[in-house]
Formats: sequence, C-alpha cells, structure tokens
Amino acid sequence: MAHPPMKFSTPLGWLALVALTACLHMPMTSAEEYYEVRTIQLGENGDAEAIDQYLKKALLPALERQGIGPVGVFSPKTSPQKKASSIFVIIPYSDLDQIEASQKALAKDEAYQTAGANYLNRDAKSPPYARISSELLTAMECWPKTVVPEGTLENDERVYELRLYESANERLGNLKVEMFNAGEVPIFIDSGIQPIFIGQALVGPQTPSLTYLTVYKNEAAREKAWDAFRAHPDWKVLSKNPRYGGTVSRIDKFVLAAKPYSQM
Repeated sequence: MAHPPMKFSTPLGWLALVALTACLHMPMTSAEEYYEVRTIQLGENGDAEAIDQYLKKALLPALERQGIGPVGVFSPKTSPQKKASSIFVIIPYSDLDQIEASQKALAKDEAYQTAGANYLNRDAKSPPYARISSELLTAMECWPKTVVPEGTLENDERVYELRLYESANERLGNLKVEMFNAGEVPIFIDSGIQPIFIGQALVGPQTPSLTYLTVYKNEAAREKAWDAFRAHPDWKVLSKNPRYGGTVSRIDKFVLAAKPYSQM
C-alpha cells in the first residue's frame, strides 16, 4: 500500500525567535537532533540514475516508515555540459540510538529490500558509486531543530548552500560554535540567509568542524543575502571580536539543487 508523502514545513514568522531564544538558553544536556551528512561520490563509472531510484523508491520511504525525516537529497548545481560528481543525503535523527535502530529496521524491511533490489543486489564489479563518506553532527543551541520553511518544496527555483567550517584544533572549533550561538544566526536571518540545519561534527573526515545548510528563493537571492550578511553592522562587530579570530582554517562550500523527491 502506498503511503502519502510526509509534509515537513514551518511558518516563517517564528524563525528569528527560535534562533534568538535558543542563543539565550543555558546549554542543553543533550542535542535535540543529530544529522548524518552522507556524500555519495559517483566517480567515473557511477550510476546516478540507479542511486536516485534507490533513494526515491527504497531508502526515503523506508525512513519515512520509521518516522525519520525530512530527508534532503541534493546534487551540486552544474552547467548542462557537466555531470554532477556527488549526491548529498542529509538524514536527521531524534537521538543517537535511532541511528543504530534505523539500520536494523532496514535489514528487516522487506518493502525496502524489494524496492532497492537493483541497487542492493549489485556485485563488486558493478558498484553504483566510488565511495560513500559520512559525517555525524549534533544540533547546535542556536538552531536545535531542522526547519523547512513553508512553501519551500513548491519553489522549483530554490537554491541551497551547504557549508563546512573546519578549524585548526578543537579549541578553535568550539569557539566557532560559540560564535554561532553568540549571535551569528540572527544576522543570517536578518540578511535573508535561511538555515535548515546547523550542526557540530561529532565524527567525520574533517573534524573539528561545523556544517550547515541554507536555502534561498533563487540564485540571485542567495548572492544578495550573502552581500547583505557581509555588510551587516552586527556581523562587522562580531567578526572583529578578537576572541573569535582565526577560528576557521578552511571553508568547503557547495551550491546545491534539490532532487525532485527531496523532502528539504
């Protein structure tokens, strides 16, 4: 029996209040959410169509049956002449135990096994991708829950940006997290930069780091928002605070388009 698609949306009116209130609260004893950011590197012989079919027909419906979502699936925005090199999958979890429980549930899910057979039953000589790399994040105080603003999925022109801020050591990484919690996110919102999730890496290939995903109405809105952020008077004050100097040693930035079946 087919299941109707889950809808995940949030009114825009309270987004700034969420960020401001969270920044004023005492630290939480445990995160409200955790995120897996899964990067599927296609390589020269990758089969993007097979991966899309697996994600669309097998994995996302199975996670939906487990109550996990919204799940985002994205590819880098590229020119028509260039193929995308990676697929990004973002999965939110309510707690750490849910990650292990989800894997066990997939192994027992017959509908998942059937729908994903073309992908799951491939042998070692015909892999659909070159490698999968994942990082596990914990939600931060300034943005404790996934937010997909109302109307986002109906906008075919929307553009996303995934950023990873890497730090030279754990002390500097924690200071960058503190900088976000101390007021960077309200400046985002005031500038037109709409977060979907923000998380600090617990495990990953580029720790210490934090990663966040933002969404914009279109490419012009994305460029305008970042121009506004850089010129924002509050950012000029915060960015010149010597406490936060040198907290980021590397920035990885990906401008993304959502897959048609993405829930973000």
